[in-house]
Amino acid sequence: MLLFVGLGNPGTKYKNNRHNIGFMAVDEIVHRHNFSVPKSQFQGLISEGRFGSKKILVLKPQTYMNLSGQSVSEAARFYKISPEDIFVFYDELDIPAAKVKFKTGGGNAGNNGLRNIDQHIGKDYHRIRIGIGHPGHKDRVTGHVLGDFAKSDYQWLKPLLDAVAYAAPKLTDQTGETRGAKFLNEIGLQLKTNNN
Repeated sequence: MLLFVGLGNPGTKYKNNRHNIGFMAVDEIVHRHNFSVPKSQFQGLISEGRFGSKKILVLKPQTYMNLSGQSVSEAARFYKISPEDIFVFYDELDIPAAKVKFKTGGGNAGNNGLRNIDQHIGKDYHRIRIGIGHPGHKDRVTGHVLGDFAKSDYQWLKPLLDAVAYAAPKLTDQTGETRGAKFLNEIGLQLKTNNN
């Protein structure tokens, strides 16, 4: 069993924030692969589905970003899911918009949601870092991250979320970085196909 976690802030006020791209990504996975309707559990919203024989749980913590670890650790404990079977989707300021990177473990780059998850389950989970770009000056970071995507952003955002959802089953392949490489490769292929 794998646990996919989307990071974001709950409520309609934050729905289209750049900071909520993790929620958007897992919503797209649930939609594309016909996972179950989300239900409230573990201080979050949880959906279930399968990629082949592999059961997938999708969790959207409803604790606000900074306390995401509470929800993640509750679900992981209940289902006995180890960190190496947890994948966290979130926004990354230092990656250009529309780019996706994959890494296992490491620092949190100032992301309070990751910091809180680290405190609850350690650092050995996988991170799917979705670029939202940097506004250019540190004084503008908060407004950028907590601001809504602009209308023009949807030209890259929609195809990217579609590609992430399409490629998500690759995360069940083999282990570690091989999974990440296959996942990122599939995203690239999808985006190329859709642009032609």
